[in-house]
This record gives sequence, structure tokens and C-alpha cells, in this order.
Amino acid sequence: MLELTGVRFRYEDMTMQFDLRVAAGECLAVIGPSGAGKSTLLALIAGFELPEAGGIRIDGRNMAGLAPARRPVTSLFQEHNLFPHLSLADNVGLGLDPGLALDAGRRAKVAEALARVGLAGFEARMPGQLSGGERQRAALARSLVRNKPLLLLDEPFAALGPAQRREMLDLVNTLARDRGFTVLFVSHQPDDARHAAGRTIFIETGRILADGPTAVLFAAPVGPLAAYLGAG
Repeated sequence: MLELTGVRFRYEDMTMQFDLRVAAGECLAVIGPSGAGKSTLLALIAGFELPEAGGIRIDGRNMAGLAPARRPVTSLFQEHNLFPHLSLADNVGLGLDPGLALDAGRRAKVAEALARVGLAGFEARMPGQLSGGERQRAALARSLVRNKPLLLLDEPFAALGPAQRREMLDLVNTLARDRGFTVLFVSHQPDDARHAAGRTIFIETGRILADGPTAVLFAAPVGPLAAYLGAG
């Protein structure tokens, strides 16, 4: 479903290179130290950064030259997910039309998406009236209405406590199964990968240094991964 081949990107004094295949419907965790290239990997897939070399294909389609809005990708970030001056209905509706030209059918889709994330009846509320977890649920609802096959999560739940993070990751996995999404999520918390991802990659200095089933990687970590996990 997703394939990166010889993708190279230079940031300051670090040259990153990624080769990666992710199957349709897979949930992949991306872990590693700060500055390793995790967010850059997602930005390259989404089109916010452009590689110097190599290719990115989604469902067999070459992404070269495609702007982020034209890629079959939805990205969800830790900050700036919601506009504070807009109601939840309008925030979610932005996923359907940036101009908020929402007819009755689209408004119904917004209400359905909010219901799917446990926010039924919250359409008129403002982001400032919500808890942190509720705001992230609303941001996830906006991702749902976009209905793109690839969902990229760049630490959107980092500000939440462990129990809320697990709850949100469970919700993502449930929605992904229901909709057939493929999910890549970045986390600084190895427990998130253990809890939610069938497969994990470990990135350091712009390279994927470990890749495999999460349970296998974490059961007997070696090399840089062991050092990162404090198991060395």
C-alpha cells in the first residue's frame, strides 16, 4: 500500500534515507530519539517535505509532484489541530470543504464522525469548552470525514496521560479496522507501540535501524534499539 524506495532527504548536517513498505490495513509505530527523523518521514509521505532522491508510492501511484492536498493521506499533529474560533461542527467540516460550504448531507457526515469518536451532540461546542482528550477526539473526527486510506499521526496524543493515550490509540485502531485505514504513528513512548502496533520501526540518525513485529523487537532488543529502550 505504501512504499518508499531509496528516499533521501538532507536536513542541516544529517542525510536521511528511508526504504519502507507498509501493507494496507497495517498499524505501524515509529519510535526513536528526538531529532532522529521520525516526523520527517511522515512529512515526506504527506508531501510537506520533498525528497532529493527516491520514490514514494501509495496504492501503486507515484506521489512525485503531488501537493499534500492531492495525496491520499490525512495527517494529525500534536498541536494546532482545531481552530479555537470555530465550533466543533465547523472544525470537523473543514475536512470536507475548506470553505465550509456544507449542505445537509455533509453536516450529517460531520455529526456521524463526531458520534463515532464519542462526541455526539457536541457540534455547537467550541474547542475551549473541551478537555484535552475531547479536543483530540474532535481532531480525529475531522480525519474521519476526509476518508483517506493512509492516516499519519505525529504524536497527537503526547499531552495526554497514559490511560488516555491507550484509549485514543484503541479508538484509532477500531476506526482503522472499520474504515480500512493504514496507520503510521510516531511516539516517544515505547508502551504506545507495545499497546497498539503490530509492527514497529526504530529510527536513529535518519535511518531505519530496526523493523519487525513489535512483540519480537521488544522481547529481545539489540544494538541501538536496546540502548534506546534502556535494555542494553
